[in-house]
Amino acid sequence: MSIKTKVGIIGGGPSGLMLSQLLDLKGIDNIVLEKHSREYVLGRIRAGVLEHGFAELMREAQCGERMDAEGEIHEGFYIADHGDMRRVDLAGHTGGNSVVVYGQTELTRDLYEARDKMNGNVIHNVEDVKLHDLTSDAPHITYRDGDEIVRIDCEYVIGADGFHGVSRKSIPKDVLREYEKVYPFGWLGVLSRTKPVSPELIYAKSDRGFALCSLRSQVLSRYYIQVPLTDSVEDWSDDAFWDELKARLPDEVSGKLETGPSIEKSIAPLRSFVAEPMRYGNLFLAGDAAHIVPPTGARGLNSAASDIYYLYHALVDHYEKGDDNGLENYSEKALARIWKAQRFSWWMTTLLHTFPDNIAYDNKLQQTDMEYLFSSEAALTSLAENYVGLPF
Repeated sequence: MSIKTKVGIIGGGPSGLMLSQLLDLKGIDNIVLEKHSREYVLGRIRAGVLEHGFAELMREAQCGERMDAEGEIHEGFYIADHGDMRRVDLAGHTGGNSVVVYGQTELTRDLYEARDKMNGNVIHNVEDVKLHDLTSDAPHITYRDGDEIVRIDCEYVIGADGFHGVSRKSIPKDVLREYEKVYPFGWLGVLSRTKPVSPELIYAKSDRGFALCSLRSQVLSRYYIQVPLTDSVEDWSDDAFWDELKARLPDEVSGKLETGPSIEKSIAPLRSFVAEPMRYGNLFLAGDAAHIVPPTGARGLNSAASDIYYLYHALVDHYEKGDDNGLENYSEKALARIWKAQRFSWWMTTLLHTFPDNIAYDNKLQQTDMEYLFSSEAALTSLAENYVGLPF
């Protein structure tokens, strides 16, 4: 069986669905291939802090109605340093910009529904995906459907299939260069049907380790604590988690923390990763296929959105104007913004976490960095600008 399209998109998560939707609105034919079922994709629990540029992209994709109705607009957040609570005024330091707190699961559901309305071609449960002739003018994709091998002939291939996907692995090793930093801890996250302890996020630093108070809505909370990589979910009962979270928060916060049974509980290791280049022939990488950041600065999904923004405009310029500058410069342009997101996420992680191998000198520098941050309007402006999202 053979299918023909203009753009073949590998990966049916938010990045792939967003690009598919945007291209369809411009009349650019595309197909999305997803390894897992739709239910599996929608079952993944992910972060939900959207920078203002991402929110605008959702609206451009005609998927922002529910986000605008239900999303929480946050114009600031708190940093608690050993019990001392201080607010970072995002709007005040960025000329009125803010972030939207809206769960990635809900965002993905909105994108799926938009694809359904436009009869978008999203194929799930595909197996043995392989990419072929990527440096030619006629690349193609094959996958297995039961006993049948299906071939998709396309002009461009977009690899939005995550860190473990086939796309990045299809770039020859003598072409690809990978940069990685693995942190010596993870985040234990709990989702609970409880009222959030704060209307804005609280990033908490303490001698016991980092903690984060986040939310999905006014009745759904998401909390995290830093744990050793040797820990497992089974090591942490709900009661143990709540007790440890309270111990890391200021008294004024822990005293009003509402607890309850966990809906979901998981441990995510922290890693920084970048692959270069993000283009090989007519294959273009996007999102986690090319880069990963620690969740501390909420840059993961937002960094993927910037890739999609660049790809979308580059493909529209190609098909509508015959202008290939965006495609030719995609990797360089995307990586310039990605490395800034990497720097910011690394800095936030370094500032707020307890590192087991730190010497006394490291700890003093860490504390000095925190003191400097809140003594300098320029430093706070830099933090706020990066948090709400640098320009695309």
